[in-house]
Amino acid sequence: MSVFSERLHHLRKSKKVSQVALAKEIGVSSRVYQDYEYGKREAQMTTLIRMADFFDVSLDYLTGRTDTP
Repeated sequence: MSVFSERLHHLRKSKKVSQVALAKEIGVSSRVYQDYEYGKREAQMTTLIRMADFFDVSLDYLTGRTDTP
């Protein structure tokens, strides 16, 4: 599993949000979101920005470029 997938999973669990609810929040299908979390698909920049905004973290943190949220 990639750093991105691991962080996405951890952030979602820490907010106690389901995959379905988060997918709806960021504007993707639940299947597409699952693929992000399982490392089977890469997110587009606009989706990455929505995720970072939702979790209130930087893109660098979300993608594993830094360990500081």
